[in-house]
Amino acid sequence: LRERFPDAWLGALVNSYNAPVLDGNPDLDSVFVYTKAKHRGTDESFARIMWARWKMMRQLRAMRLDDVIIATTSPQPRVVRQARWLNPKRVIAFGHSNADVELPTQASLHEVEDVFRAASIFGIEVTPPRTFINCLTQRDPSTIAIHISARKPSQRWPAARFVELMRALHECNRALTFVLLWSPGASDDPRHPGDDAKAAEITTALGKEFPVTPMATTTLSELIQRLASCGAMICADGGAMHIGAALGLPIVALFGDSNATRWRPWAVPQRVLQAPSRNVSDISVAEVANAFSELIPDTQAPNA
Repeated sequence: LRERFPDAWLGALVNSYNAPVLDGNPDLDSVFVYTKAKHRGTDESFARIMWARWKMMRQLRAMRLDDVIIATTSPQPRVVRQARWLNPKRVIAFGHSNADVELPTQASLHEVEDVFRAASIFGIEVTPPRTFINCLTQRDPSTIAIHISARKPSQRWPAARFVELMRALHECNRALTFVLLWSPGASDDPRHPGDDAKAAEITTALGKEFPVTPMATTTLSELIQRLASCGAMICADGGAMHIGAALGLPIVALFGDSNATRWRPWAVPQRVLQAPSRNVSDISVAEVANAFSELIPDTQAPNA
């Protein structure tokens, strides 16, 4: 869009949880950020965040926007109604949402390809480029990110497998170091289950002499900064995987009960593993190590 309309005003409306992916993005003039009730801080009242959202929406309405794009491929009739309140000339959305321009979802496409079809409305007919996060952290090719958290139970690889994998990779290449990343908190937290106990189990099993740096990432900004310093990533399918892809990392991705064709890492070197059972726990350490050695040729996988 920026290349097509170099002098246009381009903005994004996002929630506070995912806003850091747009920090410093050179193609945006403005980023408008709202806070969901479940994401508000202890010092923020519900009334306060709703008042801030109301003021922001009034500001957007006053800008007399030409187009509002609802950039998600599932039908969003409620969001379309909110977009209409901004009084743009057009609302563009996917599915049957009562928008001015509606694009049917194409299930056979990658999510990036599907969303990118909205660009055709503006005469843009190119292959979608890779996703992008602006981060200037210096990368260490010998540091491997190991992200152990996953929202779905079918995508949670056991702690013992992570231990075995890191030991095997380090045995093959002593220059490798590791960063262990996870979502903080208790596993039984109903709001957002965390992996503090799993991370502790892994670091204890590896021992103090093993070259691993444990880091719970409380915020998305912390995750971005830490991943940006790594040379490659091993993880389950999830949001962290897409952050790694946007940073250009080669990725070994473990898929459980999700659509790998639609949700694989976009436009980066990758190896996607998915067991016939669609359960990550049925993927072996040898399979992951072999996939990593294919992805990063300097590392030879151990014998199965």
